[in-house]
Amino acid sequence: MRLGTENELLRTIFNKAKKAPKRVVFPEANNFNILKAAQIALHEGIAKPILLGNNENIQRLVEENDLDLEGAEIIDIRSEAERARRTRYADVLCAKLGRKGLVHKEAVEKMFDRNYFAATMVEVGEADAFISGYATRYFETLNIAEKVIGKEKGMKTLVGMNIVMTKKGPLFFADTTVNSEPTSESLIDTTLITARAVKKFNQEPVMAMLSYSNFGAVKKGSPKRVHKAIESLHTNHPELAVDGEMLLNFAMDKNLRDANFPFNKLKGKDVNTLIFPNLSSGNIAYKLMQDLGDSENIGPIILGTAKPFHVVPMGCTVRELINMTAIAVVDAQEEK
Repeated sequence: MRLGTENELLRTIFNKAKKAPKRVVFPEANNFNILKAAQIALHEGIAKPILLGNNENIQRLVEENDLDLEGAEIIDIRSEAERARRTRYADVLCAKLGRKGLVHKEAVEKMFDRNYFAATMVEVGEADAFISGYATRYFETLNIAEKVIGKEKGMKTLVGMNIVMTKKGPLFFADTTVNSEPTSESLIDTTLITARAVKKFNQEPVMAMLSYSNFGAVKKGSPKRVHKAIESLHTNHPELAVDGEMLLNFAMDKNLRDANFPFNKLKGKDVNTLIFPNLSSGNIAYKLMQDLGDSENIGPIILGTAKPFHVVPMGCTVRELINMTAIAVVDAQEEK
């Protein structure tokens, strides 16, 4: 299978991952696509997979599909051999959540859940990154990972970012998966952490904050929230190339934007990063781009986590899993 490295951004990610592959735990290893992605990651030197699942089921899938997972660690978390580790992980979870209503017996029971077990592996440093969501509801998986691993210091919210690979180059979309009705403050956080992520991919962020009006034309609802966020960003982060609120066509057509709004801070620049006013618009936009079939989607990439964890779309392809594995490894390299 081709890794999908025919564009510069993906080549950069994969090459960086291969320089120092990290331990990536896959809680849903009873699925063929997960095992296939793990095989590719292992053989290409992208990651060191840790596979959670029933040994017999995994071996059956390996044999039926002629897979080669020699060198990957396989853990049957429900086995007697893992009893001591389940107890130790339960202690960790109780220390973290005990004052939020979790009792030790419940913590022990949660360690029979592969997502809780995998997230705790990352929390205690026995894995470097976590990828789940293939066979679990997105927000259920995100909630577990956020409880166990949490946000990085100073972050009030997590952010979902998608990279849409177009003929003109990558476009970065945020927030696409986490915050349903962001406040002006959370829009500011989204913009700042997205800018940092875009730079990590060796791109200089040129950011448009979108809405259904331009530059104060509507003074209520989401345009007002975006407008307030822009005022703060211009005052406190003048180095950022960001402006709004604006309609999508003005964001993507610099000649139209500059002719009608010559005061804009993005004058003469092509926008590569779109900040959406709410979750519905961001999620619909990236899925529409994906379903039109003219662009490849990478993500969602979770930003703002204390340690690397990523939640893939349910039933995603092997290629999407491989892309996310490489991103998780690069995240883990920076964490180290």
